[in-house]
Amino acid sequence: MEGTAGPARVLICDDHRIVIEGVERLLADVPWIDYLGSATNGPELLARLEHAAADLVLLDLNMPGMEGSEVMQQIKQRWPSVKVIILTMEDGPAMVRHLMDHGADGYVVKTSGRDELLHAVEEVHKGRKHYSKAVTEALLMQRGATRSGKLGALSDREIEVLGALAEGLTNKEIGDRLFISPRTVDTHRTNIMKKLAVHNVAALVRVAIAAGLVR
Repeated sequence: MEGTAGPARVLICDDHRIVIEGVERLLADVPWIDYLGSATNGPELLARLEHAAADLVLLDLNMPGMEGSEVMQQIKQRWPSVKVIILTMEDGPAMVRHLMDHGADGYVVKTSGRDELLHAVEEVHKGRKHYSKAVTEALLMQRGATRSGKLGALSDREIEVLGALAEGLTNKEIGDRLFISPRTVDTHRTNIMKKLAVHNVAALVRVAIAAGLVR
């Protein structure tokens, strides 16, 4: 592949075997991909990375035991040169932006086709970022809605917290997702309520839905 030192050495991590087998078929016979194998959970993937000279990981988000976001954080800390493409059904703008901010090199939804997945792997292996069309459109729509509407007074972090609150997450769950303390989440929630002039979480949820933060 032009512009790279060699084939992309790829690992897959997903807790559904049928997804792994499907992606394996999509990658089969691609001359510039060196498929190294798969893992079905985060600890297994991290153990494989101790011995496999991988360039790139295709990583699911929702896995038992260790969420994909935590796995990605550990990869970036321990193997900074390894690229990570999130491969998931989750396309909420707040989640996408959070993962982008914390080091994701690409983000592809599982409804994408083979060409888009291969394009993402190629772009990321060349050192560029790549986000699937559906993800990019969702981010642009959210940015337009939030910055032109009632949420224009909120910071990006407050919008992330608002979106998570609207999903029904607790302060601890939001803190784990955004790598902040539950107390900081509570502070953000208080500030959001003041800025939006609402007095309970139900009202926050209605605002978030109207702004397109959640479906």
